Amino acid sequence: MAYNQNQYNNFPFLPSLQTQDSDKAQTATSNSTSLDATNDHESVLSDCESSVSGPTFDQSFLFNNGLIRLFPGDKAHDVIMKRFLSNLAALAAHTKDLTIQKNGFLGVTWQARLQAFQIFVKAMEKKCGGDANVKYAWCPANRDEICKIVEHGFSHCGLPGKDGLYGCGIYLSPDDSPMESVKNAAADENGFRYLMLCRVILGKAEVVQPGSKQCHPSSDEFDSGVDDLYSPKKYILWSTHMNTHILPEFILSFKAPSSLTDFLGKQDKLKMPTSPWISFPALISALSKFLSPTCIDLIQKHYKDHRDKKLSRHELIQFVRQIAGDKLLIAVIKSSRTKV
Repeated sequence: MAYNQNQYNNFPFLPSLQTQDSDKAQTATSNSTSLDATNDHESVLSDCESSVSGPTFDQSFLFNNGLIRLFPGDKAHDVIMKRFLSNLAALAAHTKDLTIQKNGFLGVTWQARLQAFQIFVKAMEKKCGGDANVKYAWCPANRDEICKIVEHGFSHCGLPGKDGLYGCGIYLSPDDSPMESVKNAAADENGFRYLMLCRVILGKAEVVQPGSKQCHPSSDEFDSGVDDLYSPKKYILWSTHMNTHILPEFILSFKAPSSLTDFLGKQDKLKMPTSPWISFPALISALSKFLSPTCIDLIQKHYKDHRDKKLSRHELIQFVRQIAGDKLLIAVIKSSRTKV
């Protein structure tokens, strides 16, 4: 599969997944690059916290929830911040008060979760011929959800996949597509939004169609889901795997425009090319020749929500793009122009 390589893999500061008695880093991504990319023999499992090179942490910032604040100048902080903002396009200039905290992996419970994650990485490597396909991905959640996840792990209540568009699971976005998660990150009473940067075990992914009711891999051949094999915007980790295949490592909090939907809508208008116009009813009719009845029913539902003022035009367009895909939409619109 043609997944984009995680940029974080090129930096030595991220914690290794090697076990305590291992002298070599485990190969864990689909591009056969090591997660820590160096022969660093320190293991996150060798003591009570994962090691991050850079300035020594002031333990006064070690909170009760086990999160450690990172500051500018720390390699992890600077690379994550640069990676995050560089993929937000125009929204980056309007993103303020960015804070990055690191999961300290403190206590017996988190050490057990780390050990379990490592065991599943090894198991996936055996299943997939040496390639566990481990990636970094963004996961939106509110403050209360993150506190519960840090303390107890993921649960079926309040899963960060609330729209259910791709079945029952947790939806994450690739590390180079944070915007997909930012859109779903609700602001709290102080205007802050939250994202988790997680390490995920994808194994062999299968395409999940919009409107799916899937709750687990369709067969033993597959381990996770994606919306597109070659250019995924969503990773779907099934609820059956949420506490074994997802490892939250960093928490980002930030402020963005309060009306994010309106802001993104305005940006879309600024970028909108001069192209033939087609009404939504005509578009739906044309798409029905190519998409399944389930997908068409879903588009019609979103269109009805838009007409009932429950959904903005920008949100409707985004849903249609997710369901139909840009290639098909472009082809249908071009076809409508030739018939005029």
